[in-house]
Amino acid sequence: MTNLFEAAGLETSAPRPLADRLRPTRLGEVVGQEKVVGTEGALTRMLASGRLGSLVLWGPPGSGKTTIARLIAAETNLELEQLSAIFSGVQDLRKAFERAKIRREQGRGTLLFVDEIHRFNRAQQDSFLPHMEDGTITLVGATTENPSFELNAAVLSRATVLTLDRLDDATLEALLQRAEALLARPLPLVPDAREAVIGMADGDGRTVLNMAEEIFASVSPEQPPLDRDRLIKLVQRRAPLYDKNREGHYNLVSALHKSVRGSDPDAALYWFCRMLEDGEDRLFLARRLVRMAVEDIGLADPQALVICNAAKDAFDFLGSPEGELALAQAVVYLATAPKSNAVYKAYKAASRAAKETGSVAPPKIILNAPTKLMEAEGYGDGYQYDHDTPEGFSGQNYFPDEMRSRPHYYDPPERGFEREVRKRLAYWEALRGKRGETKG
Repeated sequence: MTNLFEAAGLETSAPRPLADRLRPTRLGEVVGQEKVVGTEGALTRMLASGRLGSLVLWGPPGSGKTTIARLIAAETNLELEQLSAIFSGVQDLRKAFERAKIRREQGRGTLLFVDEIHRFNRAQQDSFLPHMEDGTITLVGATTENPSFELNAAVLSRATVLTLDRLDDATLEALLQRAEALLARPLPLVPDAREAVIGMADGDGRTVLNMAEEIFASVSPEQPPLDRDRLIKLVQRRAPLYDKNREGHYNLVSALHKSVRGSDPDAALYWFCRMLEDGEDRLFLARRLVRMAVEDIGLADPQALVICNAAKDAFDFLGSPEGELALAQAVVYLATAPKSNAVYKAYKAASRAAKETGSVAPPKIILNAPTKLMEAEGYGDGYQYDHDTPEGFSGQNYFPDEMRSRPHYYDPPERGFEREVRKRLAYWEALRGKRGETKG
């Protein structure tokens, strides 16, 4: 389809962004995605076999999803239809399908590239299915979100998901060198400023080239190269790749929680600070720390829960940013505390047992008898008051009579405070055994 620029003969002379001018012209030129387009890459093998099916390209911004989709169309001689789920609706899809049907009748295939495909609702995604199945279209969807969360199972079952990686520093450096070669001039930056550009790009190839273009345009060859401070003033820092409602949020939460569980205070602090920098709700973090205290530390260090609640109160009292130090202190305390999930496991096991046993009553021996009728029924008959025994422990059965064998849900490890708890339980179990032998 001819656009207005082409019709006017301006396509070749129109100004083009640096990122577009450096866009690869074949799959072998795509950098940073060797496992997809490398010599042994998944897509390379598909194309070599001649069996290209529908695809979902999943990766962060600037990782090459759009470029790869366009190159697939070029290398397979399929007609490229491109839509954005942000700007397209049902009518746009219908028109694209109709054009694909006409091409099919003419013996030509269509590659329908849908950018941000996760933005389509369930019904819109379902509309692809019959056209994918009968070969009218080869669907290539691009998404920054986890397809298993955002795409219909029916679409996923008919497509292959190819995961694209965030571009590493070496790949971003290679892109800068390509820009320098194209413009025949070095990027006017001192070494630490060049490193800063790569860091601020946050793994996004398009962003690193856009910043390079801005730097080239702002600093003439006669001017001295920019240092780090002047660079930051010129390009401004790019917003972090983080959405508190989507996968990036849960990935960082998981990294923080597992670093604490793994007793690595340095890693825990790093992920904690990453979440602060990315604008995470401080009270969400405080709640998460409380959860870690009860789930992963428990009675191995009972103070952990106290520390986390105190950190939350301190943050409420001081506000941001001073109160964040209290939360950071709690992070370090949790990471360096002895770990135990014994109470967590015991709670889960007891919950399962409570569901399975239904409405069985407590044994009458431990029930109060406030009325004569209840006395006559044996309520409280034979109950021993634990404080009246020499050891302060009677060893009575507190489980329902229907539960014949005594269950053991809580099994404290030999760590932290629970080492002492384990000794107490062993002592009481020995007393219980002696009482049982005496009764026998």
